[in-house]
Amino acid sequence: MDIKPLRYFIAVAETGHVGRAAQRLNITQPPLSRQIALLEEELGTALFSRHPKGVSLTAAGKQFYRDSKTILQSVSKAAERARATGAGKSGSLSVGFMMHAAYNIVPELARQFMSRYPAVSFHIQEVIPFELINGVTSAQFDAAIMLKPATSRGLEILSLRTEALCLAVHKHHRLAGAKKVCAEDLVDEKFIVTPHNVAPELRNTIEQYCAEANFVPRVVLETQLQQTIVSLVASEVGIALVPEPLKQVCPPDVVLLPLNRAPVVEYVLVWQQDNSNPALARFIECASK
Repeated sequence: MDIKPLRYFIAVAETGHVGRAAQRLNITQPPLSRQIALLEEELGTALFSRHPKGVSLTAAGKQFYRDSKTILQSVSKAAERARATGAGKSGSLSVGFMMHAAYNIVPELARQFMSRYPAVSFHIQEVIPFELINGVTSAQFDAAIMLKPATSRGLEILSLRTEALCLAVHKHHRLAGAKKVCAEDLVDEKFIVTPHNVAPELRNTIEQYCAEANFVPRVVLETQLQQTIVSLVASEVGIALVPEPLKQVCPPDVVLLPLNRAPVVEYVLVWQQDNSNPALARFIECASK
């Protein structure tokens, strides 16, 4: 960006004297005079009226001075925005997350990032789990907050936290008063679960927990959303194994009980290895703390 001629012109316009402008610019007078002459030649009009005591702006010069000031301010702002975007302090960032993370990770992480980088256009969207990996690989999202996927080819993964699953039962259920429940206590129960194709990591964790007690869960209903699951538990349709943070949205008729040797799920931040969005780097820094 060669804006030097504009700076030279503004200096002469504001000092009203080529010599004083040269001193201000820390150059000699002859090259400054040549730059002004070349500028006038390029524009095809005189910008200054010359007189013994210095120079004054012509009508064209006054207009060009106003426009030049605006141009320099715009260039300065553009440079600042470019530097900010390159440093991840501006630009845009899109993050997808699964509902489970809405109660234990997303609120505080979003607050920290938005507070530190208010100039970043930050978009965050809740979607069902199986869409998150596709969203990241298709560049719909820069990153996703989800349960740790079974495969991670082409992805970077940052562990955020682990959560134990607990048992959700109706308050009148036979196990509602228990201090802790074993997997063996659930052999004859009716399970409400998330489908494999919606949240495979969560479903596999639940099935593995039951398998360790030598039984296959009797699934009576599959539904996508955890809030729907606890609502069905409240209607005494069955029981469910859910992440502990769901206690924040459980209906009053639902009791959450700790499990013996409780299965654990791991929440992670996932992004593509080749994602070069500088704002993503800043988000990862926030998530790492």
